[in-house]
Amino acid sequence: MPDKRRLKAAALAGLVAAVLMTLSMVVLRSAFGVAMPAELFGDRIAAFLSVDTFLKMLDRLGGYNHLKQLGVSSVIIGQLAVGVIGGLLYGVFIGRGRDATSATSSNRHRRGLIFTALLVGALWLLSILLLWPTLSTHYQGLPPSQARLTTIIALLFSYAVYGAALIFCYHFLKDRAPNRETGTGAEPTGRRAVLVGGIGVAAAIGSGWLLRRLYNLASFSYDGTQYKGADVQAITPNDRFYVVTKNVVDPNITPSLWQLEITGLVKQPKVWSFDELKKLPATTQETTLRCISNGVGDGLISNAVWKGVPLRALIEAAEAQPGIVEVLLRGVDGYTDTFAFSKAMEPTTMVVYEMNGQPLPPHHGYPVRVIVPGLFGEKNVKWVTRIELIDHDAKGFYEQQGWGPNFIAPTMARFDQPDDKQKIKLSMAAGGVPLKGIAHAGDRGVSKVEVSADDGQTWQAARIDYAQSPLAWVLWSYDWRPAKPGEYKLVVRATDGQGALQTAEERGTAPQGATGYHRITASIEA
Repeated sequence: MPDKRRLKAAALAGLVAAVLMTLSMVVLRSAFGVAMPAELFGDRIAAFLSVDTFLKMLDRLGGYNHLKQLGVSSVIIGQLAVGVIGGLLYGVFIGRGRDATSATSSNRHRRGLIFTALLVGALWLLSILLLWPTLSTHYQGLPPSQARLTTIIALLFSYAVYGAALIFCYHFLKDRAPNRETGTGAEPTGRRAVLVGGIGVAAAIGSGWLLRRLYNLASFSYDGTQYKGADVQAITPNDRFYVVTKNVVDPNITPSLWQLEITGLVKQPKVWSFDELKKLPATTQETTLRCISNGVGDGLISNAVWKGVPLRALIEAAEAQPGIVEVLLRGVDGYTDTFAFSKAMEPTTMVVYEMNGQPLPPHHGYPVRVIVPGLFGEKNVKWVTRIELIDHDAKGFYEQQGWGPNFIAPTMARFDQPDDKQKIKLSMAAGGVPLKGIAHAGDRGVSKVEVSADDGQTWQAARIDYAQSPLAWVLWSYDWRPAKPGEYKLVVRATDGQGALQTAEERGTAPQGATGYHRITASIEA
């Protein structure tokens, strides 16, 4: 049975090697955009979570950002634990047998190399098998096929760093460990152990510093940003546009690496660079995006003017073949989603590179994203790099959890002014209380907005103040003149451009988006 000194040396060597491996992964992520297992593992697991389980986890952990942080930290801790276990196995393997103490140095090193090669190979192959669907992720914009190969090589490199560090650290410690027969030599906890531990601490500090830099770039500060309130503008400023992202750290794409591929059932697969795409005939359109997680009255909805190329033009250039059912889109961050081929061929479905006259901000898909009017925001894939035409019904990133199957944005209306439970003096209300808000009906337009001051018993038509595009929201207002003090239940509803009234049925965001009338309370005081 291995002695305790050998196991101590093996455990310390395994831990330090794992820290060095983690450092190599963080360096590759920071400098070259190579996805870390800590990021890939979360994306891989997400596909196996049901909608209910996913939402329960969000509720229990206090939101998506906390779930992301837990996921990344858990995987990193897991890497360190696996590293320690690998070190212990290494110590047991090369020290096994009754002649362990008399074995020649070359024999021990040879056995150690064989074991380490097997361990590194096993970890590498296991990672490829487990993470295969996510390996094409690359946060600086490499095309999917190149990204997958890069990630595979990067994993092998990081695991090789672990293997080399494990061998060096263990033998650096063990070669000076006490001899069981003579009792001579230094304890592994002596100066060499301190030196090896110091290497581990330095690597941990380096990893921590780089992880802190990534943390400062992380989506925690802006994921879930909402746009609502009395100062809502017809065109949402780019820096206030709502944001939802699955990523811990969003892509920071190098345009020279990025390209857009049209593949699948096409006669002539096409590839466009960013400069080539911008030279194609462009169109501009105003379109509102709304998240499927937007609750009644919430602000995960914004409006912008987009410039780009109709997706139809790109598909026609690639010469689509018969039998296509859907288009499957992939972002450089590994995100995927789909929508019907007929929707892709509508002239308003666009591949865009400008937002409100400016290049797409990084958080909103720079250099290129897809805009699909009428469908929830998750279908408007950011950082898109591949569009594949397929002959079957595929499931996107969130659709695999059970979201949908209907992703058409239902008609909605919202109060932005006054605030819920706001107290208003009757003397001020006599001159009219301004009620304001937005209404949206996907790509069907909004024909009418109505408000009620008696909890929906009677309705009055509101004024449409802004309505520039059937693909976008409208801004509405109403001058309300309450006759006496009291508590009033204010309700708003909209009718779409096809004459269909907004449904009053109340349902939550999962799995097909929230519905129901937005209600607020206003207190008129004497």
